[in-house]
Amino acid sequence: MKLNPNIGIYLATLALVCLFNPNKLTAQQNVPVEKGLKDYYSSYFPIGVAVTPQQLKDSAQRRLILTHFNSLTAENAMKMGPIHPQEDRYEWTGADAIVNFAVANGLKVRGHNLCWHSQVPKWMFYDKAGNLVTKEVLLGRLKEHIKAVVGRYKGKIYAWDVVNEAVSDNPKEFLRNSLWYQICGEDFIAKAFEYAHEADPKAILFYNDYNTESPEKRQRIFKLLKKLIDAGVPVHAVGLQGHWSIKDPSKEMLGAAIQQYADLGIKVQVTELDVSIYTDGNIPENAGAEGASGFSPELQKLQANQYANFFQIFRQYKGSITGVTFWNLSDRYSWLDNFPVRGRKNYPLLFDKDLQPKAAYWNVVKF
Repeated sequence: MKLNPNIGIYLATLALVCLFNPNKLTAQQNVPVEKGLKDYYSSYFPIGVAVTPQQLKDSAQRRLILTHFNSLTAENAMKMGPIHPQEDRYEWTGADAIVNFAVANGLKVRGHNLCWHSQVPKWMFYDKAGNLVTKEVLLGRLKEHIKAVVGRYKGKIYAWDVVNEAVSDNPKEFLRNSLWYQICGEDFIAKAFEYAHEADPKAILFYNDYNTESPEKRQRIFKLLKKLIDAGVPVHAVGLQGHWSIKDPSKEMLGAAIQQYADLGIKVQVTELDVSIYTDGNIPENAGAEGASGFSPELQKLQANQYANFFQIFRQYKGSITGVTFWNLSDRYSWLDNFPVRGRKNYPLLFDKDLQPKAAYWNVVKF
């Protein structure tokens, strides 16, 4: 059969596209990605993702997880409120589902989290008469909680975010004025780490916080970590949450933060990574004609460039960074869709609502 010359030109052009930009063709044609993030970064560090038990029941999302990630974090199922709603009752179903899925598929698990000022059941702080409990009672309850949760998953969860966000956002304060602090002073932090170490001596124990790269707050986080380490408290690593935007932080700021924490002799992980398209709490930076209602081409480019910047720094500090975890799987769902503005759609991840790789994805794996 004689080949139509127009078809021949088309096929030749298509071949050139594949030769010079194969990734573009893959993304446009929705061809399944056989090589995952974890494979690109196999000589650097594990690549993780925060998940829900419901996502593991969905075949498409489950396939995406297994293709790209080799570490899981429970987004909410292991937090104190969901897993220990009443003093005499634990809810293990969601956490068990995530851990069992990980074990069955050879994935690492990060535990998140053991002590936080948010999502704490009210019973933890109050007695039956409605009065605040004493320091001794509260620390006893914390110890029992950590013993039960860490003990249940001993040998299956390799790392725990032990204390989450204890440093204040107020530059005039050192620690957050939470009920943990009001009742126990700063002793609850050291005790939480000691209890976790007793429950699983092999687990890697993290202090986890946001704005860890911001110079002012970074100094107070560094002060806390140094104080704990100097006192012999078993703090092994720091988690930089990584809730960043297309504008901040700069490569220089991020690199300086990683180096400062590494100088303490501890490891560093990025534990909750996403890159918001919003930079002022209201509308996207350089949103273009679509404004706040869409993910414009310009925003896609800004986000892709920012992800490239971040991963360049991560690779540069691969000797200190032992893991990078994304906070949520795809733009189909992100906690940022409801924070800080409820119902405002964000597009902060590497995969779109159809679970396909975005421009940011290709920038992350292009090195």
